[in-house]
This record gives sequence, C-alpha cells and structure tokens, in this order.
Amino acid sequence: MEERTGFSGKMPSMITYPDINPVALDLGFAKIHWYGLMYLIGFLGAWWLGNARCKMPGSSWDKEQVSDVIFYGALGVVLGGRIGYILFYNFSAFLDNPLILFKIWQGGMSFHGGMLGVFIALYLFAKKTNRTFFQVSDFIAPMVPIGLGAGRIGNFINKELWGRPVESSIPWAMDYGDHIARHPSSLYQALTEGLLLFIILFFYSRKPRPTMAVSAVFMIGYGSFRFITEFFRTPDAQLGYIAFGWMTRGQELSIPMVLFGLYLFYLIRKKQANAR
Repeated sequence: MEERTGFSGKMPSMITYPDINPVALDLGFAKIHWYGLMYLIGFLGAWWLGNARCKMPGSSWDKEQVSDVIFYGALGVVLGGRIGYILFYNFSAFLDNPLILFKIWQGGMSFHGGMLGVFIALYLFAKKTNRTFFQVSDFIAPMVPIGLGAGRIGNFINKELWGRPVESSIPWAMDYGDHIARHPSSLYQALTEGLLLFIILFFYSRKPRPTMAVSAVFMIGYGSFRFITEFFRTPDAQLGYIAFGWMTRGQELSIPMVLFGLYLFYLIRKKQANAR
C-alpha cells in the first residue's frame, strides 16, 4: 500500500490492483478467459445446489429436470445478458459495430437483461414440465446468487466496473491504475448480491414457503443490494447519471424488481386471507 496524491490533495493509502491476466489459460489455438470460467463456476454451482434441493422432502424435482432447467437458464443468462447489455448500456456502440454483440469474453453482460432472458427460459421450461412459472422460479432462485457472485469476481479480474473515488480513508481502497483511491465496487457486489443473498435465500428456502415467496425474496434482495452498491460504482461512461444527478441505469432497473417482489408478497397475503 502506498500514499498517492489525487484530485483532492493527499489521497489515503491504497491497495494496488493486482493486474490479473484475464486469460486463465492460453492453449495457442484457443484462450480460456477467467470471465468465462466464472460463468462456468456459476452454472456448476447452480447444478450442484439444484441436485441437493431436489433431494429435500416434498420435492417434485429429479436430477434430469435439474440439468434441463440449468441448461434453459444458461441460455437465458448468456443471450439475455448480452442483448440486455447492448440495449440498456451500449446501444450506440452496437450501431457502430454490430459484431460487439458476440464479444462476450470482453465482458459486458447485463444482469437485468439476463434476468429477462431467464424469465423467458423458465416460462418455456414450466410449460414443458406442466409446472407454473413461479414453481420453477422458486426452485431456481436460491441458485442464482452463486453465478452472480462468480460473475462479479470475473468483473474484478477483467478490471471492469471501477468504484467511485473514496471520500474518506478506508483500508481497502484500490488503485486501478489512475492513482485515485476507489471503492472496489465489484467486490462489494460479489459479497452482497452474491454471498449475502445466497445465505438469505439458502436458509429461507429450507422451510416450506408459499408459492412466489422465494422469488419475491430474491427480487427484493437483489434489487435492494444492487441499488445500494451502485452508490459506490462509477456509472457507465457512455451513460453517466440518468436522473437527479445521482441515479444510475442499474438503480433505475432495480427499482421495478423491488416493487415487483413486494407485489408478490401482497398477492401471497391476499391469497392467504381469501383462503381463511
């Protein structure tokens, strides 16, 4: 750690970004990127947890169905995440060079786009297996934070999503190469929407819950964590702040998630009241 001078005088001590090679393995004929490996970890982690959940008392799932829903979800994540990033965050660059849509290894995946892609995939899977959408989403929701956390680690390795400059000294402030002490915001997101959300959903879903409840906790939890951590993350350069001089696109897209989660709990309470 070292002292640097930045835009506001003497800056606090900083941890120098470790400058990790984004290529995990160079085979000559192909390069395996850490970013892609993080997605693989996310899918494998979801598959492992799904197999564990299908063994729980009262489960109507089997291992083959778990593998199938993970496959559907993976397609939704990759296709929806990339298309969503282009539409929500970088559409002008896409118009200049449409081929950037396929350069996933460079980063640039939108959670909210991936979520919409997964919604479509789960709807199709639900129809195929004669389940309701929320029966499937309640089963899947506790697995999602594994991939979210791994993806944020991928962002950190790719040196993406720099944090905002720190306003007061913190021991974990990071220098990404511009000699400014910044929040390691991608690590904040890995800990909140990854680890913390996983813990919440893991324990909440261990007991029988009304249909839609687990999905509601996921929507409220992710939306809230994302809204908060966006205050520590530098807005996308091509967008900046989109409202009020402080709101980012990520916050804008997270508000409907929280509201929808609250609406699901309202529907649950209403259904329970009508059943009495």
